[in-house]
Amino acid sequence: MATRAGPSGIASGLLSPELLGFLVVWALGTVGYVLFPDDLAFLTRIVSIAFLVLSLDLVTGYCGVATLGHAALFGIAAYAAGNAARAGWADPLVLLAIGALVGAVSGLATGALIARFRGLPQLVLTIAVGQLVAALCNKLGWLTGGSDGLSDYTVGPLFGRIAFDMYGRVAFLMSVAILAVVFALLLRIVRSPFGLLTRAIKDDTVKARMIGASIYPRLVAMYGLSGAVAGIGGALGAITAGVVGLDGVSFERSASALVMLVLGGAGNLWGALAGTLVFHVFEHLVSTANPFHWMSLVGAMLILVVVFAPRGLSFGAIVLWSKLRARSP
Repeated sequence: MATRAGPSGIASGLLSPELLGFLVVWALGTVGYVLFPDDLAFLTRIVSIAFLVLSLDLVTGYCGVATLGHAALFGIAAYAAGNAARAGWADPLVLLAIGALVGAVSGLATGALIARFRGLPQLVLTIAVGQLVAALCNKLGWLTGGSDGLSDYTVGPLFGRIAFDMYGRVAFLMSVAILAVVFALLLRIVRSPFGLLTRAIKDDTVKARMIGASIYPRLVAMYGLSGAVAGIGGALGAITAGVVGLDGVSFERSASALVMLVLGGAGNLWGALAGTLVFHVFEHLVSTANPFHWMSLVGAMLILVVVFAPRGLSFGAIVLWSKLRARSP
């Protein structure tokens, strides 16, 4: 039997994976809030990107769908939330719901096309979709602001009472709360029969088809769920940053999300969180310490991780923990 990766495997029998995930996200958020009160905007951005990496893990890590255009779902939802706010829908929770809905619809639409292919044609198709969305966002200036970005909108107070402060406290706490809830729900979904079947499809499509599984509809459904998660992240970015730019739909955003997923460990939601956090913190530290050669340092870190922990940091951590427990009396 395969070892269950992540903290849920370590704490099995003590807490349910969903509750553990909820508590760990809140614990990390509390540590960030207390220790780095002047960097809450940066931490909020990490939370927003975490939604994108989690959504990518759903289709790549659990379904085996290769994609390098996933930021399109993230960016489309961000623009949708920004335009909704510009139209007068100022409530943050409503904007998040709009982002999730637009992301889900976009995920279903693109997934219906992408899931029909496998391998290299599928990868090329995802790049084409991502580039098409980026080009449209650049051309439709009346809707997206073009290269200047979309910024002429205002977001109202949370619950109609709690206004967003200039220090980013409200935005950060709201972001952490939403991430904790979504992460717990995703942990539940990937352990459900639906989630286990998508993993079986990834591991062996032929065997999954032989036992009567309808592969295509499930891949499209997972793409829709992935789009909803990415949409929440995009809307969250639009709400907390106050601007939506072309970088949200860029190829670079898709590629960096894939790097974070590989860094943390694909096929493991804990790995998606770990990869996002480690990548951004390491990038922030080395870019501050060495603004001219920080990209080289980031590249060196990624090479070391791939060489010594090819399945990602989360899988490496669980293997190390298992070895330590085996040696203990």
